Amino acid sequence: MKNWWSDFVALRSYITPKVMPVIFWVGAGIAIIMGIITIVEGATAGAFVPGATKARMIVSGLITMIAGPVFVRILCEIVMTFFRRED
Repeated sequence: MKNWWSDFVALRSYITPKVMPVIFWVGAGIAIIMGIITIVEGATAGAFVPGATKARMIVSGLITMIAGPVFVRILCEIVMTFFRRED
């Protein structure tokens, strides 16, 4: 516990590997919320919006809810490759 500050200052310990799970869950949560918002907007679109546009918005929301967290995970894994140790 005593050496954590000297490790931190000397850049022997990395912050990013400890923060990446938080960033992943925040990004996945944002993707899910954006997908839900898109689905709700598509389902409650006004009378002047064609039915095909409503269906497209609902499908787009579903795709966002599925592909969004996968995309965030891939980005996090790319960042983590820079901090991978070869022991």
